[in-house]
Amino acid sequence: MDTNSIVILAEMYGRHCNYKLSTVSTYAVNDGKRLPHLKNGGGCTVKTAERMMAWFDANWPRDLAWPRDIPRPSKPRKDAA
Repeated sequence: MDTNSIVILAEMYGRHCNYKLSTVSTYAVNDGKRLPHLKNGGGCTVKTAERMMAWFDANWPRDLAWPRDIPRPSKPRKDAA
């Protein structure tokens, strides 16, 4: 897990759901500035990164494929597309 992967997930999720990066950031970690900060080269704690990955894993849209080159924290749901 790295911050670039988190930003990729956030941007994919945002495009799919028609949300700005700051909105995705608010949903994921209740901080609208966190993901834009990461996108601009900033960092975060391991705990925050794990929290974001867990949020994406739990809230990933069923009709959007998880990127193959980013390990998913859990196995995809059986009913996922």
